[in-house]
Amino acid sequence: MTREQYILATQQNHLPQTENPQFYPVGIYGWRKRCLYFFVLLLLVTAIVNLAMTIWILKVMNFTVDSPLVLQSDRNVTLNARNALGQLTGQLTVGADAVEAQCKKFEVRESEGGRVLFSANEEEITIGADRLKVTGTEGAVFGHSVETPHIRAEPSQDLKLESPTRSLIMEAPRGVQVSAAAGDFKATCRKELHLQSTEGEIFLNAETIRLGNLPVGSFSAAPPSSPAPQQTVYELCACPNGKLYLSPAGAGSTCHSSSSICLWH
Repeated sequence: MTREQYILATQQNHLPQTENPQFYPVGIYGWRKRCLYFFVLLLLVTAIVNLAMTIWILKVMNFTVDSPLVLQSDRNVTLNARNALGQLTGQLTVGADAVEAQCKKFEVRESEGGRVLFSANEEEITIGADRLKVTGTEGAVFGHSVETPHIRAEPSQDLKLESPTRSLIMEAPRGVQVSAAAGDFKATCRKELHLQSTEGEIFLNAETIRLGNLPVGSFSAAPPSSPAPQQTVYELCACPNGKLYLSPAGAGSTCHSSSSICLWH
């Protein structure tokens, strides 16, 4: 053993030893421990109450997985959409009398392909379905012009275009075609029916062309003493203003003898 080790061991043996060493407890005791237990218990009770309230709300509002979502109100149900600044950008209101949507553009799409079936904005309304069907007894009422490439009726049903108080105008730059493949075509009006062609002609092609309720003029080339024969053949005459009338046929034209019809009818 070296000298240094001997001196160090001798000093340690002569050090005074303390009697009754004191130990300091580590932890939370007393009122702090009771407060901690109280807060843990309060937190547990709050969690249980929140869970119970959540389950109750889900049950009352019908928030389930296997059934549709139902939102009920005594007055109306309103859904609002807002931007980052809190400004209202869209609104859907379901009320007792109507369903109102306030937005820049409203679209209805099909569930599978996503094709637009109905679209409406400030400028136009677009119907993307293959067929627009109006089942009301009064049909479809348009306040202004209508542009469409094709109008047809249901099978075995009549197609009727009617304007009860105003005129009915059909225009197209390359012509308007009206056809009835399995029925009659009928055009009626209260006052006048105009067929006008500015650059071409009006062509009537049929086996029989009938003009009903035409006025009949009077003409007699026989002597007054002879009995009047029964007239069965008439001549179709035209006035300078375009009016048509019938005149009893004779050996020559008899249209000039019934000129009074052109003046008074």
